[in-house]
Amino acid sequence: MSIPTAPDGRGNSDVRRHNLSLVLRLVHQSRGVPRSALTRSTGLNRSTIAALVGELVERELLVEAEPDASNQVGRPSPLALPGPRPIAFAVNPEIDAITVGVVGLGATVLRRIRHPLAQSPSVSDAVIVTAQLIDQLRGEFGDGHTVLGIGAAIPGLVRAKDGVVRLAPHLHWIDEPFAAELEAATGLPVFAANDANLGTRAESIFGAGRGVADLIYLNGGASGIGGGIISGGRALTGVEGYAGEFGHTVVATAGAVCHCGAVGCLETEVRRDRLVALTGLTDVDSDELEAALLAGDRVDIRTEVLRQTDFLAVALRNAVNILNPSTIILGGFLGSLYAVAPEQLDALVASQPLAASAEAVSVVRSALGVNRLMIGAAELAFASVLEDPSSFVIGET
Repeated sequence: MSIPTAPDGRGNSDVRRHNLSLVLRLVHQSRGVPRSALTRSTGLNRSTIAALVGELVERELLVEAEPDASNQVGRPSPLALPGPRPIAFAVNPEIDAITVGVVGLGATVLRRIRHPLAQSPSVSDAVIVTAQLIDQLRGEFGDGHTVLGIGAAIPGLVRAKDGVVRLAPHLHWIDEPFAAELEAATGLPVFAANDANLGTRAESIFGAGRGVADLIYLNGGASGIGGGIISGGRALTGVEGYAGEFGHTVVATAGAVCHCGAVGCLETEVRRDRLVALTGLTDVDSDELEAALLAGDRVDIRTEVLRQTDFLAVALRNAVNILNPSTIILGGFLGSLYAVAPEQLDALVASQPLAASAEAVSVVRSALGVNRLMIGAAELAFASVLEDPSSFVIGET
């Protein structure tokens, strides 16, 4: 079994919190791992791992299970699995819907509700709808669970230090304290970040970017296109957390004026609403849109997909030349574009960037599908317990 690498742990009592965090994080990110693998990965001895796992089990952060011994030689090692008690809420406000999910440790999406909207929500409207959905879900997941908080995936620029939405142009939000207002409405701690950056985190830990040191992720949603960057195994976020706005890469110098005020941005040419209109659908999630695009062989749909793919390739050419990634991950409707015409985008990405940079790069789709932003947002709420498992209050709901 392959599990994430981690720095060596040490068994001294003064680093017990570090070691608890190390073990919990490895189990969380691996979604379950034998104790023997934890011993090899951390460098800690078997008795120390047994004690750490035992404490995390007592705290209801982990559970243990016996592995399938049918194909093993010798005594099998017990499996350490993410515990079911800790959960987080995740929210993604968009121009056409607000999606709220319940996520457990190990990136397990337990429930997901997409609430359609007739128009783009104001901050107060988004807070009211989100609080109502969370109240409903708290009723469903009250007993046997402890809520760690709410993670918000915002389609815009979110200031890292306080979660203020500096600019979400499609939502018409400017300098809005969405996180603080939602916290006041729900009584739960709220953490916010850019949606595509959170999608990048989710795919890097649990999805198509697992184990990849240099990647870029592009997310396409109703509110436009964003992205995230992993370079040398670390997230590249910029000084205030705004890095990765691939949607505002110039791809058409004589193009349309973008919401941001510039001309010819990627998201003025590569747009979900144009694809939705061609399918004749009105309210649709990512999976339904993709199914409609793939159904049949309509010339008008294929023509628009190829047109958008050409512009997407221009943005990717720039990204490959500047960042030299090994993997490009496409999420949301960008993944659907790729599903319709993979040969077109593969050929352009192979031929348009500098040859040396293009040699090592491959294009893949998001492995987490519609759950990618729920999983990424939940990581914000899980962060404090993953850092310090002793802060988790046993039995609190």
